[in-house]
Amino acid sequence: MRKFTLSRRTVLRGMAGGATITVGLPILEAMLNRHGDAFAGGEPLPLRWVTYYWADGINIARFEPAQVGQNWALSELMAPLAPVKNYINIITGLRNRCEYLMTHHEGMTVFNGYSYVPGGGLNSDAGGPTIDQRIADAIAETKMTTVRAIHTQVSKRESTDGDGGTTVTALSHRGTPGNLTPQIPQTNPREVWNTLFSNFMPEVDDRSERVNVLDAVRADVAKLKSRLGTIDTQRLDAHLTGLSELQTKITALPPACQLPGMPDETNSDVGGVEPMTSVLDAFANLIAYAFACDVTRVATVLFKKFVSATVFDEIGASEQHHSASHISPDDLNYRAGIEYSMEKLSQFLQVLQSTEEVTGGNLLDSTIVFASTDCSTGQSHSINRQPIILAGHGRNYLVNPGIHVQATPWDGDDLDPSAAGNTSDVLLACLQAFDPGANSVGGGAPESTTPFSAVVA
Repeated sequence: MRKFTLSRRTVLRGMAGGATITVGLPILEAMLNRHGDAFAGGEPLPLRWVTYYWADGINIARFEPAQVGQNWALSELMAPLAPVKNYINIITGLRNRCEYLMTHHEGMTVFNGYSYVPGGGLNSDAGGPTIDQRIADAIAETKMTTVRAIHTQVSKRESTDGDGGTTVTALSHRGTPGNLTPQIPQTNPREVWNTLFSNFMPEVDDRSERVNVLDAVRADVAKLKSRLGTIDTQRLDAHLTGLSELQTKITALPPACQLPGMPDETNSDVGGVEPMTSVLDAFANLIAYAFACDVTRVATVLFKKFVSATVFDEIGASEQHHSASHISPDDLNYRAGIEYSMEKLSQFLQVLQSTEEVTGGNLLDSTIVFASTDCSTGQSHSINRQPIILAGHGRNYLVNPGIHVQATPWDGDDLDPSAAGNTSDVLLACLQAFDPGANSVGGGAPESTTPFSAVVA
């Protein structure tokens, strides 16, 4: 009997309130070739990208693993990453070669390979497109996803020191040097939901008026099920169940998750505390569903802005994380904040890890997550040993299980300008996973033409 095939572009359709509702599908067996290693039409299976940023540096002595190579162990502050350790490649000892120094701002060069553009005072603009946008450009050459890229931000707190400019405003920048558009991240999971899933949730607060997307597409679901095999039917049911649970979770998020007008009105229902864990969980699940449905293949997560007034209340911190970073690398609040930041990164990665794919494995197997911060030790603002975490296997593009590559041995001085290499080399290696013909990333002193091959399988 001839195998029933299904276009990977198939969506479920229905009507609600006079509007057309569409729901993307996960990758099903009916969409694949007989070997399951490509779509039926020959197109390669999707490779995804996430840029993840945590702010205000690290404590190098307690963060960098002591061992290198395959037999490395998680350091004290990296311990929360234990559930996903096999997916981690950690790169330390490289130098960010930004041409200017202004505390924190120069650290953002690690995400684009360009020196920032000074704006006077504590202001700067990004010097060039970020790696996520270079990758989105490469993907667009062969695949037009519904959403080019999605940009999220967990903490809403701003700088208390007056830092400004696009370098502060956004993690992602699109365009060319001198003609860039910052991709302003969304802080409200409901807005992200609408961006990704065709605005099927109206902008109203009355729960009785909310559209139940599954009811809207019920007829199309029944029609599709009649043609799917048992395994694909089970996967579709699991996908729709998860979609329903996710809609319920986001509908129930407290007002604290909505962008407030004034700080005093923020988080009023939770005692002034930002619900960072629940917001990150919502973003992680939204990104996972968008990846699984091929709505988008590129996402960014800005955990908190640098120099922001964010206090990690969920762990009982008594001080702003940025302020704690200036007291001492061993300040208890600062150390606890770094560990908390790694817990949240681990939380995000575990959502991708728990999302299975019909092709085998999970979303971490088909994704590259580039995670870094804006300096080495926060107190010094040094950019000589900025750590880079590459999580995920990228469809076997990266070494797995992951390794620790230390470009320069740690000598106890993060201000040592002898730090080797160039953090932009890692960007170029990642870009080549999506665009094998790419031969450079960045411009000026931070530009790279030599991909960091040590973590490429």
